[in-house]
Amino acid sequence: MDTPPDRLSATPGNPYYDEAALQRGVGVRFNGQEKTNVEEYSVSEGWIRVAAGKTLDRKGNPLTLKLSGRVEPYFQDLQAQD
Repeated sequence: MDTPPDRLSATPGNPYYDEAALQRGVGVRFNGQEKTNVEEYSVSEGWIRVAAGKTLDRKGNPLTLKLSGRVEPYFQDLQAQD
């Protein structure tokens, strides 16, 4: 089975940014709920980063909150085939 990377970031310049995976469309279930505002995740460490509203940091990137729990990424193109 084709699985997404263990850790992925949607921010260019981040060492875990993977444009090929993002082009395919990666969905994330966090503690059983579908999340659409995930900026970064790590399956092995069990956390996601989500945007905190429209607040920006001093570099102009979205301010994020780190939430801990069960992370289940999947490729959306594989989900559509089921």
